[in-house]
Amino acid sequence: MSELPTDTRGATDLRAVAYGFLLTTAIVALTLSTGYIHSTLGGLLFTLNALGYLGLAIAIALGASVKLSIVVRFSWLPRVGLFGYALVTIIGWAIMGPYYDVAYLAKGIEVTILALLVLDSYRVYGGPINMLLEAQATVMDLLSRLRK
Repeated sequence: MSELPTDTRGATDLRAVAYGFLLTTAIVALTLSTGYIHSTLGGLLFTLNALGYLGLAIAIALGASVKLSIVVRFSWLPRVGLFGYALVTIIGWAIMGPYYDVAYLAKGIEVTILALLVLDSYRVYGGPINMLLEAQATVMDLLSRLRK
């Protein structure tokens, strides 16, 4: 996971690298976009939501660019976190509203983030299930180390 993708000859597959870069850039840009929308709405709840999106965008960018072993090991965490955060935001909006034009734009962006995160999970882990299994293995390993 920490090495660049290679083709059958062992050469770096620049298409895979470019795809990963574009996918991560799109996820970060869309996350910042919906965060910006929420920051313009006023009120504590919207401001906190915007700050959450900002933090998650930074975490996604760091997870994709920093190759320290601990960052690579926990690179699933910001992906899972952003997926859950966007999903809870959508569900909260569906329950509470408000239902005006910019809200539909924000929800469209958030649904797109969800779809891109699923694509990214296939790129990095082979799918969402494999990503969650990786997360489970990491957490179980960490817990077993803490018990010693």
